[in-house]
Amino acid sequence: QVQLVESGGGLVQAGGPLRLSCAASGRTFRSYSMGWFRQRPGKEREVLAISWSDGRTYYADSVKGRFTISRDNARSTVYLQMNSLKPEDTAVYYCAAKRGLVYTNYRNWDYWGQGTQVTVSS
Repeated sequence: QVQLVESGGGLVQAGGPLRLSCAASGRTFRSYSMGWFRQRPGKEREVLAISWSDGRTYYADSVKGRFTISRDNARSTVYLQMNSLKPEDTAVYYCAAKRGLVYTNYRNWDYWGQGTQVTVSS
């Protein structure tokens, strides 16, 4: 069982940066793939970035070049650095964890945080 707690959301002006953090419980964090997702009003939850346990990363086209996922296994924490934010990035942001085979579809993931609101003003 893994518990995830996101932090770092808030209100930011367009073009600004924001960093989200997700702290995980448990001592097997390094064996989990970690992902960041978001859900915009009226939309389905979408993947933004994945950090596999072997160090590989994946980015959705919509955030490639603007967002960076990183992880600190010693602190059992995964981060999402978001730069050049746009009003359309406004959403609830979630981190997720999974062991084993990982897909970009959110239904594939096992553990979820409670979400943190990010609002980008124009």
